[in-house]
Amino acid sequence: MSKSIENSEFNVSINTRQMTFDDIDEVIELQSKCFPGMEPWEREHLESHLKMFPRGQIVVEFEGEIIGSCSSLIINFDEYDDKHTWDSITNNGYITNHNDQGHNLYGIEVMVHPEYRGMKVGARLYEARREIAYELNLKSIIIGGRIPNYYKYSDELTPREYVQGVIKHRIKDPVLTFQLMNDFTLMRINPNYLNDDKKSMKFATLMEWNNPDYVPKSNVHFKTSDPVRICTVNYMMRKINSFEEFANQIEYFIDVAYDADSDFVVFPELLTTQLMSFDEQSNPAESVRKLTTYTSEYIEMFNQFAMKYNINIIGGSHFVEEGEDIYNISYLFRRDGSIEKQYKIHVTPNERKWWGVSPGNGVEVFDTDCGKIAIQICYDSEFPEMARIATEKGAKIIFTPFSTEDRQSYLRVKYCCMARAIENQVYTVTSGTCGNLTQTENMDIQYSASAIYSPSDYGFARDGIVGETGENIEMVAIAEVDLEVLRRGRENGTVRHLRDRRHDVYSVSYKQ
Repeated sequence: MSKSIENSEFNVSINTRQMTFDDIDEVIELQSKCFPGMEPWEREHLESHLKMFPRGQIVVEFEGEIIGSCSSLIINFDEYDDKHTWDSITNNGYITNHNDQGHNLYGIEVMVHPEYRGMKVGARLYEARREIAYELNLKSIIIGGRIPNYYKYSDELTPREYVQGVIKHRIKDPVLTFQLMNDFTLMRINPNYLNDDKKSMKFATLMEWNNPDYVPKSNVHFKTSDPVRICTVNYMMRKINSFEEFANQIEYFIDVAYDADSDFVVFPELLTTQLMSFDEQSNPAESVRKLTTYTSEYIEMFNQFAMKYNINIIGGSHFVEEGEDIYNISYLFRRDGSIEKQYKIHVTPNERKWWGVSPGNGVEVFDTDCGKIAIQICYDSEFPEMARIATEKGAKIIFTPFSTEDRQSYLRVKYCCMARAIENQVYTVTSGTCGNLTQTENMDIQYSASAIYSPSDYGFARDGIVGETGENIEMVAIAEVDLEVLRRGRENGTVRHLRDRRHDVYSVSYKQ
C-alpha cells in the first residue's frame, strides 16, 4: 500500500507585505545582489522612506526570505521638470518631497533576487503598487525605468531607436519589456537619470500607468495659495489668585485669535508656572510637584477651548509628573478634540538645578488640518539636529514656546529659530513670557518678544519676519504663512537647502 501524501509536505509561503524597519538590512543586501556595481541604499535612505511614506514601501517574502522589494512616493508630477533626474525626483534618495496630497505615485526602485526571477515576483510588486493607486485614488503610477541592455546596442542605436526596437519586439530588454507587458506606456526618455547606471548609459524611460478608477479630487489640481493664519501670544506673567483667573486670561487670548480667524494660537513655555503665584510652597522643588497636580485641569481647559473656538492650540508647556520624574511637556490641542504632546528633549542647567526636570527622547511630527507641524520647546531650538529631523519627517511649521529671563537668552532663541527657518525651508513660530512673578523663585523676571519667521528668499516676508510683537509688552502677533509659497521655494528658490544637502558627506542620524 502506498503511503498517503500530505499536502503540508509541499506547502510554501510567499507573501507581499509592507516593509518594516526590521527588513532594512536584508533589503540592502538584496540590492547588492540585484544591482552589482551600482551604489546601494544607505540605511538612512530606507529609514526615511518608512517615516515619510510607509504604505509605499513593499517587500515580497518567500519562506521567510525577502526576495523582492519596491519603493515609491507620492508627488504632483507636473511640478517637476520634464528632464528630471532620479536624485531630483527623490530628494537624493530620501523622498522628503513626498506629498500626501499629490496625484501621482512615483516608483523609484524595483528589485527581484536573481535566483527567484521567473516566479512573477516583479508582477506581485507592480500589482501592490496598483493597489496603492486604487486605495489612495491616485491618477497614475509613473516610473523612471532602466534600459539595462542598451549598452549592448549603444554603438549602433540611439536611445530612442533602442526603445522603439523594444516596443516593436525586435529587441528584448528585461526591464522595459516587463513594464510594457504591465500596461505602462512611454512618456519620454530622460538622459543623465541615474549616474551609476552604466548599463543604461545613464538613460531612463519615463513610463506611466493610468488608474482607470481615478476620480478627480477637484477641478483645481494645483493650489495658488495655501494660507495658515497664526496668532502667537507674548504673555505677561502676573500674580493671580486662582486657576479660574488663569483660565480667564487664557480664554481672552484664544478669543482674540478666534476673532481673527486664526488656525493656530500659540502660548509660551512654562505657562502654568503662573499658578505658582498663589502657591504657599517656598521650595521650588515642592512648588513644581504641586504644579503637576493641575495637569488634568490644564488639559481639560485647553481641550475644551480648542473645540469651543474651533482653533488648534499650542498650549505652551506644563510640568507633568510621570512615575518619579518631572517632564516639561508641550501639548497640541487640535480643534477636533484630539491631543498630542512633545517632551522637551534638552533640559537647561537651570531646570535641572531648581526643578529636577528630566529630558524626553522623541522628536514628534503631528498631522493637523493645516499640514504637518512640530513643537520644539525653547532650548531645543538651539540644536539644529532637532529641526532637521522634524523637517525630514515632513514638518512645514515648527512652533517654539519659550521662557527666558534676559535679553541674551531671548536673542539666542530668536536667532536660532530664524536660522532653523532658513536651514530647513520651514516656518518657525515663537511665543514667550514677559512680566514678573515677584514672589515665585526662579520665575521672577522674564524677557521676550514673540514672532513668526520664514525662510529668507523672494516670495517671503522682508527680513524673514512675517509678524512680531514688541519686546516685553503683552500683545499678540497675527499673520499668515503660505505653505504653497513654501513648496515653491523648496522646488525653485534662489537656494534649495533641502535639495542641496550633501548626504554623501554628512548626515543626521535619529536613534528612535
